[in-house]
Amino acid sequence: MPRSRPFRQVDVFTAVPYRGNPVAVVLDADGLDDAEMQAFANWTNLSETTFVLPPTDPAADYRVRIFTPQAELPFAGHPTLGTAHAVIEAGIARVKHGRLVQQCAVGLVELAVGAGRQSFRLPRYSLTDLPDPEATAWIGAGVKGCARAVDVGPVWLVAELEGIAALENLAYDEARLATYYMPRGMTGATVFAAEGERVVVRSFAPGDGIREDPVCGSGNGAVAAFRLVSGQVSAGDAYVTSQGRQVGRDGHVSIRIEGDAIHVGGDCVTCVTGTVEL
Repeated sequence: MPRSRPFRQVDVFTAVPYRGNPVAVVLDADGLDDAEMQAFANWTNLSETTFVLPPTDPAADYRVRIFTPQAELPFAGHPTLGTAHAVIEAGIARVKHGRLVQQCAVGLVELAVGAGRQSFRLPRYSLTDLPDPEATAWIGAGVKGCARAVDVGPVWLVAELEGIAALENLAYDEARLATYYMPRGMTGATVFAAEGERVVVRSFAPGDGIREDPVCGSGNGAVAAFRLVSGQVSAGDAYVTSQGRQVGRDGHVSIRIEGDAIHVGGDCVTCVTGTVEL
């Protein structure tokens, strides 16, 4: 029989409701199987839905599973921040010394928690050059240098464009992108452009039913790794990206570099509180 379960819908990378990227959070997923989680994630039709469970690692404060409408992810950025916000608000986890530890499929993810804002350290990252012209043939704008596959848990195809205007007015070939990234096990593509201190990002996963992700935490983390390896930023640097205006949002993602560690953060705000029958 269905069971009422506590639920939150949290807008991430914004302090203004409905301007960021929402994540659905089922705060008690005990007893749900994979098919039930996937069916609910498909029903919410959000880029991600998360399910909170008791941790199996004693070092963690809670465990989370993350689903797109089509598949489970080992890790994702905005669901990590939104879930942390929800479990703190619901009293499921307690912040200790400004820290919270999430358990997910990539392992333990440490979060720093402040007033209404969370940040996480990328659990890992690695980069592989993509010299194949088809890696960027779907982009209808000039590309700077070589695209890279950036593994941050999800694997993003990351490319830098020649200017912000080209990025903002980008016309791209969805079918060609999906044909390239899906057989290679990638999550999608994230493109960016930087002019001075201004950095703008866009993320696409059309083969997974996400034509454009409003504000993407793991995509921004992948961009930060790309920029760090390329020498555009270095240890001690911090910057804020803008994402989502092309789809009616206005998200902002804070990036901080500590040594070779990349921290991704932003504001969160709860938009829906209630129960779901699962």
